[in-house]
Amino acid sequence: MERRHFIVSSAAALGAASSVFGSPSDTVRVAVIGVGGHGKSLGGRGKDHLQGYTKLENVEVAAVCDVDQTHLDFGLDLVEKITGKRPRGYADVRKLLEDKSIDAVSIATPNHWHTLIAVWACQHGKDVYVEKPCAYNLFEAKQIVAAARKYNRMVQQGSQIRSSVAVQDAVGKMRDGLIGDIYLARGLCYKWRDTIGRTPVSPVPPGVDYDLWTGPAPAHAFTMNRFHYNWHWFWDCGNGDLGNQGIHQVDVARWGLGVKYPVKVSAVGGHFMFDDDQETPNTLNCAFEFNDAGKRKLMEFEVRHWMTNGEATVHDRGNNAIGNLFYGSKGYLAVDSYTSYKSWLGKEQTPGPAAQQGGDHYLNFIEAVRSRKRDNLRAEVEEGAASTVLVHLANISYRVGRTIHFDPATQAIVGDAEASKLGTREYRRPFVVPDKV
Repeated sequence: MERRHFIVSSAAALGAASSVFGSPSDTVRVAVIGVGGHGKSLGGRGKDHLQGYTKLENVEVAAVCDVDQTHLDFGLDLVEKITGKRPRGYADVRKLLEDKSIDAVSIATPNHWHTLIAVWACQHGKDVYVEKPCAYNLFEAKQIVAAARKYNRMVQQGSQIRSSVAVQDAVGKMRDGLIGDIYLARGLCYKWRDTIGRTPVSPVPPGVDYDLWTGPAPAHAFTMNRFHYNWHWFWDCGNGDLGNQGIHQVDVARWGLGVKYPVKVSAVGGHFMFDDDQETPNTLNCAFEFNDAGKRKLMEFEVRHWMTNGEATVHDRGNNAIGNLFYGSKGYLAVDSYTSYKSWLGKEQTPGPAAQQGGDHYLNFIEAVRSRKRDNLRAEVEEGAASTVLVHLANISYRVGRTIHFDPATQAIVGDAEASKLGTREYRRPFVVPDKV
């Protein structure tokens, strides 16, 4: 991708729009699906979606959907408080998608629902913003892209670092040779994650449609640990911290390296220090080898769940260190979390270019909804799916206990039936991601 594509003027994009809505001033009606919550607090990513769209000009949050009535009421109240207008509320996403007045959906559900809702939305003629990872497994990563293409919809993954002006500048400068020939990228996901303990089987809370919450996943007796937020740490519905926080840094590492699919992936780790219900690893070391046009590149990724140091300017903030490091023949560069970078050049490590500036990922999505220009999306679903594939390959390597070989041309695991089986799932009817979208 040429550097000029990294930084797109919002004003220019709106000015050039020839939208299906008639004019750039027409209102885009968005439905937010999944309000979310963690412990006693309400909100999470869904709250961020609601706040993100309500601050945009000529965008209306027209509907909110959640299977938990408490969370649904929270979302409806929040929008009404901000805008003075109460959206429609839905418990069943299938009913929401029948509403022809909705132009786009914004998905902040648990991971196991992401692709199915996105496919259904595309089939109903709606554009889609979907939280990361856009797909729960390898099969779904293909199907969500296929649906976007078949129905010609704008589909954006919630990889908001792609909209950071500073990080766009960093990637552009690396493309221009700032640190020379880049051979290695590191992604860091060091987040303070305390034990989740153990919770027994218990009655489903009042106002919760647990069958709808479970959706495509296998039926399982209700426990609080398998419900709000902690679902991330169970294989039936989540992808561990690699697929939670880590996918942001996986995406930046792949973006900065200028690669797409690996040929070989290895991951080792485990669930250390705690004796609790968590199934996914809380400590994981991953290595990805790429071979693009005969040129080898390496990507390392580390998940760490407890006390930590930082690296370069990717530093400790309350035992968190989130970011990326890139190493080249002329220097190295650090992307610190979401909105800034610094670089060091030459043997003397002379400070080089640096910047700090964020961006608006929701606005970028709305601009593409108006313009119908897929290339304007900064985390278009094919790019999002490629990073998601890396997450799944690493998790599969960890689960089978060996290196995975991958064919970028066919997007398939090579010579390993056990590993390949983990690339899909048995879907619980009627919540089936279709073979043909």
